Amino acid sequence: MRICVIGTGYVGLVTGAVFADLGNDVYCVDVDAEKVSRLSKGIMPIYEPGLEEMVKRNLTEGRICFHTDVGEYVRRADIIFICVGTPSKNEGETDLSQVESAAKDIGKNINGYKVVVNKSTVPVGTGDLVRRIINENEKTRVEFDVVSNPEFLREGSAIADALNPDRIVIGAPSKNVAMKLIELYATLGAPMYITDVVSAELIKYASNSYLATKISFINAIADLCELAGANITDVARAVGADKRIGKEFLFAGLGYGGSCFPKDIASLEHTARKLGYEFGLLRSVMHINDIRAHKLVSKVDNRFKTLEGHSFAVLGLSFKPNTDDLREAKSLEIIETLVGKGAKVKAYDPVAMEKAREIFPHVDYVESPYDAAEGASALILVTEWREFLSLDMERLKKIMKSPVIFDGRNIYDMEKLKGLGFEYHGMGRH
Repeated sequence: MRICVIGTGYVGLVTGAVFADLGNDVYCVDVDAEKVSRLSKGIMPIYEPGLEEMVKRNLTEGRICFHTDVGEYVRRADIIFICVGTPSKNEGETDLSQVESAAKDIGKNINGYKVVVNKSTVPVGTGDLVRRIINENEKTRVEFDVVSNPEFLREGSAIADALNPDRIVIGAPSKNVAMKLIELYATLGAPMYITDVVSAELIKYASNSYLATKISFINAIADLCELAGANITDVARAVGADKRIGKEFLFAGLGYGGSCFPKDIASLEHTARKLGYEFGLLRSVMHINDIRAHKLVSKVDNRFKTLEGHSFAVLGLSFKPNTDDLREAKSLEIIETLVGKGAKVKAYDPVAMEKAREIFPHVDYVESPYDAAEGASALILVTEWREFLSLDMERLKKIMKSPVIFDGRNIYDMEKLKGLGFEYHGMGRH
């Protein structure tokens, strides 16, 4: 098939690369000429395991290309995927300006029957909005259909998720239209759920909101554990053993971040208010998550009384491992607070330091976890990169000013560290 992907952000780039790898002709278009030029040379704007290799392979084999001319490739394509950004505005409302712009471009250039697919995460009713905008901008009246096909990609494992999806959701106005996407996805062999457009739009928000609720719930229980003298690791392990609950997303710590959960939960709560439903549960989920970084810094405050003059090693900057994404990363809030209290920060992350330097240019970014720990009053673990699990703790103890660890993700064996002479502070652990 001939596929046009509008937008080369995270979703668009992964979507385009995977469809090309499945044998389709893919035209990725973006208004950012510099990004398009770099992508045409195989230079990635994001870090995602396996993505660079896949894009380069398909560039070489001629199945994917990158351009700025939206019109030309809308006219060439059979299926058009809208994969643009949908950030939050005030009060959690979703900013659909990029979706609207893409719909206008499609309307101005549509020259025959097309299936227009909303791949971006968009609120209920966006399918109707896209259809209306295309109709308003058509130069010649032609038939087209608008479909909702939400993505379920996890940063850090997006390629694997795209090639081995749990499910594929297709919200279409008819079975005949749905068949176009069924054919496109058929080689993946994944379960397919065919719904109306509105239901498909809601599925992505419901999924992310449920997962975020699990995260905030276990973090609330972690706070209760600290007050009661219990251990959240033991509590979560036993709770997760219940088949009805499951162990996934029951890891207490600093909460969720990234480009999806924060804005999707806020958007669903905003949609609910517009429809007249008071979604107090989601407001509580967001509140619990919003105060996680503050709780960790409070532990540091209580331990050192004053932070001025102290140096802290911050390990991990990205919002999760295996990505360089800093959107809603807890590290940013923690660093800002520490520096604001007069502390010095030495930070290390395997891939996210260049992006972090653009936000905090005066932080000392170093080449290894040991460089960060040299002379530090405490080590603060923020992102659970795998390499942090195998640190030489004896070496760390020797080079730190004081052997104190604040484990924001509960990745370390508390008793083992205490046995080595470390003072350990976790989240909901005693």
